[in-house]
Amino acid sequence: MPLELIDALSAPGNPAKPNDDAYCHAGRLAAVFDGATGIADEDLLPGGSDAAWLARLGAERLAAHAARLSGHDALRATAADVEEAYVRQRSRPPAHNYETPFASMMMVESVSDGGLDAFWFGDCAALVLRPGEEAQVVGEAFGKRAAEANAAARLAATHGINPAGATVRRPFLEAQRASRARYNTEGGPWVFGPTRHCADQVSRGAAAAPSGALVLLASDGFLALGTDYLRYDASGLVRAARDKGLAVLLDELRAIEQDDAEGVRYPRFKTSDDATAVLLRAV
Repeated sequence: MPLELIDALSAPGNPAKPNDDAYCHAGRLAAVFDGATGIADEDLLPGGSDAAWLARLGAERLAAHAARLSGHDALRATAADVEEAYVRQRSRPPAHNYETPFASMMMVESVSDGGLDAFWFGDCAALVLRPGEEAQVVGEAFGKRAAEANAAARLAATHGINPAGATVRRPFLEAQRASRARYNTEGGPWVFGPTRHCADQVSRGAAAAPSGALVLLASDGFLALGTDYLRYDASGLVRAARDKGLAVLLDELRAIEQDDAEGVRYPRFKTSDDATAVLLRAV
């Protein structure tokens, strides 16, 4: 059963910087990728930023593999392609793990019994709204965002600065690098990255998605309307995407962020994050 594409957008948090998000849609399969903001001293790859390179290539290769592979097999093939391209295109091997590009991801695939298989890394999410029901949240975004806000507030208090102020990067850099260094290592969190082995560590879930069900895939930057700013619950966010359109919701998101540009009311590591959303209908 295909997933009908109703609406989609992907926008940078800062128009002067690369958009580190990407998305794809290919019949029964769709995904969003959220590249982790680079914290190395230099980029190792072409394409504006290493995170943008990873997200775009991941989305491109996943859409290509969806023509002949399903679910986990498509993800494995994608990760293998990305690993090969990374070794071939990088200017040098990373000296530290925090130099490696990583991304969160949410991928869904419609299956024949009216269900949805989901595969994810990190804090992207899928919100599934079935007719007559409240939305089911697939993924970990709603829990993880509260933890990130608390971390931003604590670090800001320690350094005596506003969480999303212009001086935020250097005081927070050491802590961010220490956290990133644990990614895709034994005992650390697993995310999408330029190694085929990441596909073996992906989180998996399922949801009923009968005909007429709406599915909203989104990166954490878009989900902030619900997780951080509490303008919508999960069901309300899906309905607003359907009724208002994603572009209107993006305007709402940016207005909230500009009214709190330094992150005083809503602690966060930057004023605005890249925001990506894909609205689908099961048919």
